[in-house]
Amino acid sequence: MISDFKKINKVLCIKPRGIGDVVLSTVVLENLKAANPDIKIDYLTEAFAKPALENIPLINKIISYKKSDSLFSIVRKVRKEKYNMVLDLWSNPRTAQITVLSGAKYKVGYAYRGRKYAYNILSVSDRGDYHAAEHNLVMLKSIGVEIISSTTHYHVSDDEKSIAGKFFNEHINPGSSVVGIIPAGAWASKRCDKDKWVEICNAVLQYYDVKFLILWGPGDKEDADYIQARIPDHSLLAPETTIREMSALINECDLVISNDSGPMHISAAIGIPTIGLFGPTNPKAHKPYSQNSGYVIKDDLFCIVCNKLICPYNHECMKELPVHKIISLIQDLGIRLKK
Repeated sequence: MISDFKKINKVLCIKPRGIGDVVLSTVVLENLKAANPDIKIDYLTEAFAKPALENIPLINKIISYKKSDSLFSIVRKVRKEKYNMVLDLWSNPRTAQITVLSGAKYKVGYAYRGRKYAYNILSVSDRGDYHAAEHNLVMLKSIGVEIISSTTHYHVSDDEKSIAGKFFNEHINPGSSVVGIIPAGAWASKRCDKDKWVEICNAVLQYYDVKFLILWGPGDKEDADYIQARIPDHSLLAPETTIREMSALINECDLVISNDSGPMHISAAIGIPTIGLFGPTNPKAHKPYSQNSGYVIKDDLFCIVCNKLICPYNHECMKELPVHKIISLIQDLGIRLKK
């Protein structure tokens, strides 16, 4: 607990990876600013995750590094900034070392085994039933910051909006309802099977007159091509994009359906209605974090939420995903699509 938070003028938030985790960590920003409007909030993250934080007005500076960089080089960057406080929102062995060597007066982290030495203010380590975003808020409570907001942040720049708008104007008829499809997934087990994606799209088309925009990144192209080829009159393959360019296209969609992935969390943070498809991971902890979003899971499987990177069975959690629940969720969330 910090008795006078207004004396803290410069804080570093550490969240090195992945894209979704970094986006969810931004839930701390409004709360820190409300507790002290003059505070400067910096971030430390790996270079590949930096785009998830760019252009957010509440962030003062982003310090990035490569995973291969030495601990000494990272600590040198951190100490140069003279932070009053470090919030280690990751609390793994390396970020604990960075925190303890940061030179900050207040070093805050989760009370994980083997890492408590690094912090002089400890936050509870048990995730319990917390969503991953809310686990970041638990840390704020440990320093006495009142929680006034549960909003995550991602900022699409005006230039990016302009480029995405031009793509939509050239390829999609005005007034069309556009559903973004994201077959991405860091784990093989989290990726919905391509035939199931086709089934999902055809089910949506039974109720709504929509155009599917199939968004893809590294490793997704084969699935994206497969899906598009089977619903050619109702789909459009997005061009190759960076994560920020993809996010701008997401921003133009009326709905996004996605595997549990970084782009799914970006979609929710932008404010687009988002439906997450879940199997090996726990939606209570990782579902899209916004009021107009939800998830679908086949929760009657004995192996559901296995947390295995590769399915040891037949990927039943995705192959048998209840498609009718996606339609019901669209209706329950009040998502307006052209019929």
